[in-house]
Amino acid sequence: MGTGARIYIGAILAGGVVCFAHAMAGWNCRHPLQYLCLLVVALPASSLPVFLPGVARTISVSYVFVLLGMLDFSYAETVLLACLAMFVQCWWRTIPRPTMLRVAFNLASTAIAVSLGFGAYRAMAGRGEVLVSVAAATTAYFLASTWSIAAVVALTESRNLPRVWREGYVWSFPYYLAGGAIATLISICNHRLGWRTAVLALPVVYVILRSYRLYVGRLEAEKNHAEEMANLHLRTIEALALAVEAKDHTTHEHLLRVQTYAMELGKKVHLDGNQLQALRTASILHDIGKLAVPEHIISKPGKLTAEEFEKMKIHPVVGAEILDRVQFPFEVVPIVRAHHERWNGTGYPYGLKGEEIPLGARILAVADCLDALSSDRQYRRALPLDAAMALIVAESGKGYEPRLVKILQENYQEWARLARSREPQGSRLSKNAIIARGTPAAGLQTCAAVDPEQPDVLFSAAAAWQEAQALYELTEQPGNSLNLHETLAVLDSRLRGLIAYDAIAVYVRQGDRLVPRYVSGENMRLFSALRIPVGQGLSGWVAASGKPMVNGNPSVEPGYLNDPAKFSVHRSALSVPLPGVQGVIGALTLYHREGGAFTKDHSRVLMAVSSKVGRTIENALRFVEAEETAATDNLTGLPNTRTLFQRLDAGLQDAARRGGRMAILAADMDGFKLVNDQFGHAIGNLVLQKTAEVLKLACRKGDCVARMGGDEFVMLLADAEPAAVAERIRDLDRMVAEAGARVCGVHFLRLSAGAAFFPEDGRDPEELLATADARMYEMKRRHHAAAGAASGLTRLAEALAAPDERLLPIPESQ
Repeated sequence: MGTGARIYIGAILAGGVVCFAHAMAGWNCRHPLQYLCLLVVALPASSLPVFLPGVARTISVSYVFVLLGMLDFSYAETVLLACLAMFVQCWWRTIPRPTMLRVAFNLASTAIAVSLGFGAYRAMAGRGEVLVSVAAATTAYFLASTWSIAAVVALTESRNLPRVWREGYVWSFPYYLAGGAIATLISICNHRLGWRTAVLALPVVYVILRSYRLYVGRLEAEKNHAEEMANLHLRTIEALALAVEAKDHTTHEHLLRVQTYAMELGKKVHLDGNQLQALRTASILHDIGKLAVPEHIISKPGKLTAEEFEKMKIHPVVGAEILDRVQFPFEVVPIVRAHHERWNGTGYPYGLKGEEIPLGARILAVADCLDALSSDRQYRRALPLDAAMALIVAESGKGYEPRLVKILQENYQEWARLARSREPQGSRLSKNAIIARGTPAAGLQTCAAVDPEQPDVLFSAAAAWQEAQALYELTEQPGNSLNLHETLAVLDSRLRGLIAYDAIAVYVRQGDRLVPRYVSGENMRLFSALRIPVGQGLSGWVAASGKPMVNGNPSVEPGYLNDPAKFSVHRSALSVPLPGVQGVIGALTLYHREGGAFTKDHSRVLMAVSSKVGRTIENALRFVEAEETAATDNLTGLPNTRTLFQRLDAGLQDAARRGGRMAILAADMDGFKLVNDQFGHAIGNLVLQKTAEVLKLACRKGDCVARMGGDEFVMLLADAEPAAVAERIRDLDRMVAEAGARVCGVHFLRLSAGAAFFPEDGRDPEELLATADARMYEMKRRHHAAAGAASGLTRLAEALAAPDERLLPIPESQ
């Protein structure tokens, strides 16, 4: 709340207090019973809202009794009646409860409005015209009460005061005048027939009010039904827009953003209700004519040819013809037909120029262009929003109306945020869903392999000899290296002499998925990131069925096009299974930018080499597996003893060269035998695996942990100081104990560890390991001695002290 609003509210509160105090100072009630009856009727009535047809707000009938008070009662009685009625209106059946400041403001503004209205009535009453006096009082009361509220709304929300008053309160003035007439009629009855007779008319008034509310309720029900039908109409329109999305590669979010830009721009140029509705409908249906454009033109990743562009240009005409059959009650068809016309007359389909183009079409054109430039498409990446706007500004006066471009330039960032906030969640069509049933999988588009034209005999003979020679090279020796990547790179280079392709991917089966082990060519980063479930997509179907696929659709590879940021430049694929000793181990897939690029001869060539390639891949994978097995422990995956000594030698040489230090930590698990005895060796193995994970996580960069055998582990710690190693042992003891407790449910495990330091304790690996091992056993004896006669490993764990730093040798330099 700004300073101006605070000052204004304070002034209203002060004025209300003055008016109320002045009224109460002259309190005089000449007809207590009549006044009490008026309160009994007025206060409950003040909480009953009257719904007005065609108006979004309600009005309270309490003002009728306030005006009656001005006619038949004193100033003090009228002020008290009005304030009590306002209080009841604020607190009775009101959820949530208003703040005390709001209640006080309403009471104060009511006291001021009654004072002004009462003063106007008394000033005009001496002239003899009752209706004129009542009209003056009603007008003064209406203006004072509505302007006070409109002013506080305008100040707190930084809006224009006259505009707030016109939009929110002008509509109620006729009802105030009608209320004044009713109050005058009741006053006349009071004076001529007696006020008790007027009370008898209250049941009649209630029946009339009840009938009126039933009538208004029926009108409201009919209005709601009409709104539901309109919403159904709109949802049908949006469903038609989704039909366009299913064909086009733009998204439903694009249509909604265009709708937001267009509607906000339409409001800025003051379109009326029907024009806005027409613009809203056209903004989500403007591309429905693309249903008549072949999909290969719509989804083409590059520029269109002249013939393709001619076919694309029919979509505004076809869209207008489709929508003309709907017979919209507003002008949708002209907008759709002309939304590709340009301001300078160079657009299509009719070459309209300037204001010959419908205003809605001009708005839609600039809104559609802004979002199209800032959205990803098959043929280009999205531009930043500011860069897209700059291009539109450059087209001002050429492609787009300058006035609309200027308005869009002033507001596009705000409207973009508004559009993002309106984007629905989960509105995409399931265009990338995989249907498991059917062979091949649904969506796996294929086309027949096309055999090339028959060449002459000499050319055929030469081609056959070249193919035979290339096949011999491929099958004789794909590569001399057991390195898988090198082997497949050789295969790639030799295949290119036989088959033209733009990308190659070799997928190897790992469990239930295909993982790319070699990728080369266009979009290689996208293919390298794929993890294809066996049986899904093109390569997955080939690996599952063991059958080749010629000219399949690359876009069905799971993950290749599911991300809107990824675009396919390939239109056909040739995929063959790679057989191994125990079945298909993967798939070899070639991709091409052109549709139908592969022939039966290409498939035959790949099938001829697939078995050799499959066995070569199997051998390379087994070699990699053998290397890993020779260097690691099978159970824990940690380096084994052989690898440990290699890394220890290398680490000691590096430390000696740098003049650095190194710690060798020998560790053994106390209580591990009890785990095996009580829970079995399967749980013991699980404990070893979890312990290995803990030790591996504790390693810093440059550290190493290995399994020596059984429950013994060795850690190599680079540049480690004795104090830091002691702290590390305490942390490892706690972490190992927690890991064991997670597996077994009880605290059985502790860690005994001893450390040796290079160069203080020696320079030879065997000497350092022996020193660390001896200190580890010394700590283990201390643990057992500390446990004493305690029964059970649980009591032992409670008695064990933290690792003793005295077991760690302190260098003489310290």
